[in-house]
Amino acid sequence: MLCKALLLGTAMMAVPALAAGPATPAPNADSVTNGTVTVNGATIPYRAVAGTILVHGADYNDSGDILAKRGTKLDGGKDDDSKNAPVASMFYTAYFKEGVPAEKRPITFLYNGGPGSASVWVHMGTFGPRRVNTPGDTHLPAAPYALINNPQSLLDVSDVVFIDAPGTGFSRIAGKDADKKFLGVDGDGEAFTHFISKFLAKYHRYNSPKYLFGESYGTMRSAVVINDLEQDENLDFNGVILLSQILNYDNSDDSPQFNAGMDDPYVLALPTYAATAWYHHCLPAEHPDLKAFLHEVEHFAMTDYTLALRQGADLPEDQRQAIAAKLHDYTGLPVDYILRADLRVNGGEFEHELQAKTGMATGRLDTRYSSPTIDPMSQEVDYDPQSSAISSAYVTVFNDYVRNTLKYGTDEDYRLYNSQGQWDNHHHQPGHGYQPKGEPNVMTDLAMAMKTNPNLHVMLNAGYYDLATPYFEGVYEMKHLPIPANLQKNIEYAQYPSGHMVYVDPTMLQKLHDNVAAFIRRTDNLH
Repeated sequence: MLCKALLLGTAMMAVPALAAGPATPAPNADSVTNGTVTVNGATIPYRAVAGTILVHGADYNDSGDILAKRGTKLDGGKDDDSKNAPVASMFYTAYFKEGVPAEKRPITFLYNGGPGSASVWVHMGTFGPRRVNTPGDTHLPAAPYALINNPQSLLDVSDVVFIDAPGTGFSRIAGKDADKKFLGVDGDGEAFTHFISKFLAKYHRYNSPKYLFGESYGTMRSAVVINDLEQDENLDFNGVILLSQILNYDNSDDSPQFNAGMDDPYVLALPTYAATAWYHHCLPAEHPDLKAFLHEVEHFAMTDYTLALRQGADLPEDQRQAIAAKLHDYTGLPVDYILRADLRVNGGEFEHELQAKTGMATGRLDTRYSSPTIDPMSQEVDYDPQSSAISSAYVTVFNDYVRNTLKYGTDEDYRLYNSQGQWDNHHHQPGHGYQPKGEPNVMTDLAMAMKTNPNLHVMLNAGYYDLATPYFEGVYEMKHLPIPANLQKNIEYAQYPSGHMVYVDPTMLQKLHDNVAAFIRRTDNLH
């Protein structure tokens, strides 16, 4: 669940520099509670731990910390300069099924994206023992909201650990240039890598089957982290589970007009435009079978539409008119509007225009949602109807749950988004001795991880109604990973008639659970 400025990091505003604070955030004591959850008719007892783990950057030398624990002073008792090094206190909530040996029990690390979002959305919406109830596709009434037993909890097959990124949730950063160290593609990846390594040591889980589960920007993070875990920590994981994927920002449909000459975003978003128009009954013809219709649109997108856009100004006028007519058939947008857009309609424009005649704005995270347009004369939608519809429920329920049930953070502010600096999109790709400028692309990271661990399995989950990270864009990226053809068999796909947050619909959450659970059972090397 992410705001548009956060989701792809392309519209981040500069914010005040990190305020001065203690060299090391003071961690709260871990809070341990117990509970049960019922999944598929079986009662599962679990232990919940809410706490923090301190992590540093990749270049940090922990010798001083280790010697200090042993009672040894450095340099005759003088303070060690490393005490001012940037540090992150990363908050997590772990749920462990009682009575199962570690080596017999998979463990899955889950997080949202942003970049700069806390993980309240996957924590309260997916696989924990409790979740918020958000049925339907309309704005929920105000509090009180329902916190329910989660019959789709993943605790039937795996322990789960929800992690807040540095500077979000109850996670805090401090020290010299901490924002520059942790708030970026590489620094964030390093922090999560070190967190996971420390977590495995603290809870004796090195020999458990291990999985990553990232949503949205969390999929980009997963590509970086899985490669870092393999190359830097010598840790192979069993699987990487991706939800609403984007691995290459150049494929984003948010603002492709500022990347002139790059036409892929328009091509890859078209099937989602078609699914959305189908859902809202905006198409000029009936298409009773959504999947069959989308396959038709996908074929057109990758053939005639792609060839037309590649011609640019050389596209003959009769072909231009024919492509516009076909786009009208697949999106419901007026032909003259499509022509004025030069056959290139970005996501925000589509959201504004699709239901413009009725004064309604179409959602971005989930295009099934609609709300009144703020400015009928604007070019793009000014807010996301789905985010406005459900955010209050998630934020309210989590803040109540973490303080009253998990017994953590009573006097602390839970930061939904990070406001401590500007996100650094520079990324050091594997095999390169430099950090390429521009939009990050981590496809090579995931490819490197799959090549150096050919037993790594990857699962891509996506919703048809997601315009933040269109489902066809994720498929395109997977089909273009620089890996040997025989490794493509390690990738599997699951698509849902849902949005970016597939899980907001309880029926789709059940399907997501069943698919992920089956993936884990097939790859945990226990069966």
